[in-house]
Amino acid sequence: MKRLNICVDIDGTITDPYCYLEYFNSYFDKKIKPTDFSHHRLDIVYEVTRDEMTRFYMEEGRRMHLEATVQPDAREILWEMYKNHNIYFVTARYKEMEGTTLEWIQLNQLPPARLYSLGSHYKVDAAKELCCDVFLEDNPENAQQLAENGINVLLVDTNYNQELQMNRVTRVHSWNEIKGLVDMMAER
Repeated sequence: MKRLNICVDIDGTITDPYCYLEYFNSYFDKKIKPTDFSHHRLDIVYEVTRDEMTRFYMEEGRRMHLEATVQPDAREILWEMYKNHNIYFVTARYKEMEGTTLEWIQLNQLPPARLYSLGSHYKVDAAKELCCDVFLEDNPENAQQLAENGINVLLVDTNYNQELQMNRVTRVHSWNEIKGLVDMMAER
């Protein structure tokens, strides 16, 4: 079995894609539901400026990230993959949230994979630096950029990434499906 380099996004990939809605709804006094979430950019969904979204994140980010829920089977499958592959958590979260993210990883008993807090949604350079064989992602723009740069992507199915269909991007609906595809890649 080949040992793969696997980059794993956190928000919307390890976490439930909609677990943050209650925080945004409360802060912006909205009633957005998962079915309303047709775009990955929260400022567009909530009809606020990027500055307002940044202000929210600075005020609520720590609490929101510490309380984020892990998707079903993600913990167990990440541990199994960690034993057989090189796992890297690659997130767009700001560097200022790195301590919070590490705390969340420990609280949720996730494997102690190396964390890359990029502070940007552009993940291509990090993926190339890590010789990424496959990137687990939910953001359609990130997935498209990665695929256009020759990186295979397993795209976690969400309401906000339905339009993306392209080579090197495989849509997945569960962590068990992710595990099956990773196992197949490792057999090649």
